[in-house]
Amino acid sequence: MTFCRGERYSMHEALALRTSEPVDSMPQRIALLQRHLQQASRVPYYQEMFRRESVTPSDFRDLSDISRLPFTTRTDLDQYPQLFCQKENTDHRDIALTSGTTGEPVIVPYTAADLERLAFNETMAYYGAGIRPNDRVLLTVTLDRCFIAGMAYYSGLVNLGAVAIRSGPGQPARQWQIIKKLSPGAIVGVPSFLLQLGQWGLENNIEVSHSGIKTLITIGEPIRYPDNSLSPLGQQLRDLWQADIYASYGATEFETAFCECSAACGGHVHPELMIVEIIDDNGRLLPHGQPGEVVVTPLGVQGFPLVRFRTGDVARLSDSPCSCGWKTERLGPIEGRLAQRLKYKGTTLYPETIFRTLEAMHIQHFCLEIRSSMDLSDEITVIIGSDTHLQHETISENLQSVLRVRPEILIRPLAEVQKMMEQDGSRKRKTVFDLRQETRSPYA
Repeated sequence: MTFCRGERYSMHEALALRTSEPVDSMPQRIALLQRHLQQASRVPYYQEMFRRESVTPSDFRDLSDISRLPFTTRTDLDQYPQLFCQKENTDHRDIALTSGTTGEPVIVPYTAADLERLAFNETMAYYGAGIRPNDRVLLTVTLDRCFIAGMAYYSGLVNLGAVAIRSGPGQPARQWQIIKKLSPGAIVGVPSFLLQLGQWGLENNIEVSHSGIKTLITIGEPIRYPDNSLSPLGQQLRDLWQADIYASYGATEFETAFCECSAACGGHVHPELMIVEIIDDNGRLLPHGQPGEVVVTPLGVQGFPLVRFRTGDVARLSDSPCSCGWKTERLGPIEGRLAQRLKYKGTTLYPETIFRTLEAMHIQHFCLEIRSSMDLSDEITVIIGSDTHLQHETISENLQSVLRVRPEILIRPLAEVQKMMEQDGSRKRKTVFDLRQETRSPYA
């Protein structure tokens, strides 16, 4: 696999690197960091940063030296095209857009080497999750609309030597026809859709647990608690499909993803491709095991090289031994987004905590509206979609037992809430409507 400006790593070499100890102090990673910083220094934005900090790429002789550099924020990415490598502009081979979940979509260019790097990342992720050459994998993810995830999963399978079945999202009836005809052993998809797909199968007299699907790789929505145990949604998927289930996490901006291995205790950090830090609210590094904001430096990227990018996602990093044999760090489940951290009646909480509580009550369709309150705190409205009778007081009591507060609850017709959440063109269901800058809510 070619990446990092011509260096080649075979599958054998990559696996050997992951089982070596200690990975973090390897000279190869320091060389990759210096090379990445050299590439970033060709970008006007980072040229100015290096000048301001009075440093050069050769000054970084240890991975920890990267903490000498400032962070790159989501606001900085809006300075398009100042983060593009100007000399590499003619080498761009693909243009991707972020989903725009927390603002305007970011334009991310990929060179040919970046696309090969992307494929290598997913190859290692699939291998860690037990996918092998000639295995058939059903991809229920979008490959069009300038989204990169579908292309990443597809190219990773091809590079591994497995068989990609590019079905795309939606249409459960068609998915089941493909499963019956082509016999995939694994599915990649959004957890809520995989649950819908399995439930459709049961309703249409299909033995879901005997369909031949042995592995589910989930994207876009959390399926685990911080201790790596399955959330109610994850448990429902495992019980329904009777399959191994693995979570993955990534972002278009940093062109890399983390996927759980067979041990299912965090997504392995690929040492050739990424440096990960966890920081507190003041930007200070946190030790392994403590939750904080995920900061990433994706090594070897040419078209859109980032340095210390603040993702806004909250998670923990672990370096404890993994039973799979890989000795790399692991990133735990995403516990929340800083942009969605709420202060409600003196209590700090994340939307994910509310969602997991509702899932535990077997409620599947829900979202939040967040508005500003006169006392500088947040007002939270939990909107639940259902056509059956739900016990409002029971839901409220369960939320209070977990959150220690009682947010307002609205129960609306299922179709109305589904339409609200499933916006046209989005690859993910929208579950948080932040109206703190709006004058009123559509349900006010």
